[in-house]
Amino acid sequence: MSVVTAILIGLAMGFVFGFALEKSRVFEPGIIVGQMQMRNFIMLKIFLTAVATGLLVLTVMSLYGVKMHPKPTLAMADLVGGMLLGVGITVAGACPGTVLAQIGAGYKDAWITLVGGLLGALTFSYAEPALKPVLMSASSGKLTLDGLFGAPFWLVAVPLALVLIVSLLALERWRPWRNELGERADGVTSEALLLTESAPDQAHTVHP
Repeated sequence: MSVVTAILIGLAMGFVFGFALEKSRVFEPGIIVGQMQMRNFIMLKIFLTAVATGLLVLTVMSLYGVKMHPKPTLAMADLVGGMLLGVGITVAGACPGTVLAQIGAGYKDAWITLVGGLLGALTFSYAEPALKPVLMSASSGKLTLDGLFGAPFWLVAVPLALVLIVSLLALERWRPWRNELGERADGVTSEALLLTESAPDQAHTVHP
């Protein structure tokens, strides 16, 4: 594959990803924080849909002989990095995959998140030599479910994808996305929106 072809494919995939991200509204700070607070589950639905889709796509690719190269499992790095990322997402209402979409949508505070992320990456690059012995500890090598079970990839991936699809259908039935998205598609639920809109009216009410 030539460099130009790789760039064009990357641009096309980025366009599709950005379009889906914007239409799902999962980049909205209210949606992200709401998921972390377990007030809505739109973000979880999108992520599980991506996992199920990825499993099916990888199954087809594996049947055509495409080799996968999973990265080694680094338990300490995954634990510490996951905790820091989770705290950052909850506080900022954004993640590395959504902050650019927020900037494009006009969220001014997303610029602060972007600068903070870049400074954090720069800081880690200087601190990595000192942290590497700790973060590289508890390495288990390349762990995959098909490797653990000694089964073909499709035999593990397809049932898991079906379980995720059934779970998504049940989750959507329990918490429909239209009820969670809010009337203005900003992650504010209908109940919270009604309370917010009624507050100014109550403030201007003159009591005798």
